[in-house]
Amino acid sequence: MKTKSIKRDKVNIITLGCSKNMVDSEVLSGQLIANDIDTVHESAKRDHNIVIINTCGFIEKAKEESISTILDHVELKKRGKLDKVYVTGCLSERYRNNLEAEIPEVDAFFGTMELPLILKRFDADYKGELIGERLLSTPQHYAYMKISEGCNRTCSFCAIPLMRGKHVSRSIESLVEEAKQLVQRGVKEVMLIAQELTYYGLDIYKKRELPKLMHALADVEGLEWIRLHYAYPSKFPMEIIDAMKERDNICNYLDMPLQHASNNMLKAMKRQITREEMEDLVGEIRNKIPDICLRTTLIAGFPGETRADVEELKGFLQKMRFDRVGTFTYSHEEETSAFDLTDDIPEEEKEARAQEIMDVQQDISLEKNEEKVGRTFKVIVDKKEAGRYLGRTEFDSVEVDNEVIIKSSRKLTPGEFVNVKISKAYDYDLEGEVVD
Repeated sequence: MKTKSIKRDKVNIITLGCSKNMVDSEVLSGQLIANDIDTVHESAKRDHNIVIINTCGFIEKAKEESISTILDHVELKKRGKLDKVYVTGCLSERYRNNLEAEIPEVDAFFGTMELPLILKRFDADYKGELIGERLLSTPQHYAYMKISEGCNRTCSFCAIPLMRGKHVSRSIESLVEEAKQLVQRGVKEVMLIAQELTYYGLDIYKKRELPKLMHALADVEGLEWIRLHYAYPSKFPMEIIDAMKERDNICNYLDMPLQHASNNMLKAMKRQITREEMEDLVGEIRNKIPDICLRTTLIAGFPGETRADVEELKGFLQKMRFDRVGTFTYSHEEETSAFDLTDDIPEEEKEARAQEIMDVQQDISLEKNEEKVGRTFKVIVDKKEAGRYLGRTEFDSVEVDNEVIIKSSRKLTPGEFVNVKISKAYDYDLEGEVVD
């Protein structure tokens, strides 16, 4: 007599949005695998029967992408290609009631802090001892480390506190243990991420302890690069720069979103800093570490932004000459304080202003890259693509910054560090050859 076999569940996790969401997905993957549940991330094989979509709800475009992804997978479920569709993340946290009413085919919606509830759907238990045990969705040689959750800032344009709650720091001990485990798995570089790095420690240690954490992580043997993302400029603790200067394996790199340069806009955005204070801060940082790479992010088209504000921002860029700049257009988010303002700039004009800003930065980026020609830099090899090796200097983070096109007479391995003499400069990339 034949017995009917029962197909084992396989879960595919799809991540939308930022690197912080990616870490959440990696942690969820690790928990599911530890509970003996077959789990993959961003699989294109279609051999899974359950999907968990980790959504983004930061700005309008991200919300549209999240909803489109949900609907695509609901359609697969209707056609019998999937058994279950679960939704988690920021969009689900913020709009759960609306989503449940509008897309009832989704089996369950979860908020950003409901990992144990997701696991219950699989009759799985949350394993608190699994610090650092996550299914890395990045290449083996680098990883993101989320040092805290949530944000206590009150920037008028930002909905993140609505979706992620108040700031909650992880302990230094847990982060050091995670770093050690990551190194054992081949990780050479970690990128410290949070909604706001400089606030780290205020809740659990009653003072800003990012410098102490940096030193503790720098002591982890085998961790060659530590990189800082998302530092708030107001009341910036200069001890962070001191730690960076003192430790060789902390990259001379700082991602510090400024959002604008016009005092009118900074006040409307509730950034708690003036243009003059930002200029002083950048000057002080560069005095301590002259070759530091400063990355910033700017918003185009905030309510009430005038042509004069745009010109001031462009002039600020030309004066400050940041190494890396990203821009995004203002998104009118309900429940933020800026939602009470009139979103008075058409989307087309917002896009045009963002492009103007990037045109200014493009020239600066080329000039800064040309200054590197003839110099030799330590470069981490990321991948081989289209017959050439691609890597990064300590002044470049993954995906958002420059790449180095590496010429080599020998085979290179991802995660390997090589010295590269720069021979060519492009707007946003460098090219060079390995030297011994």
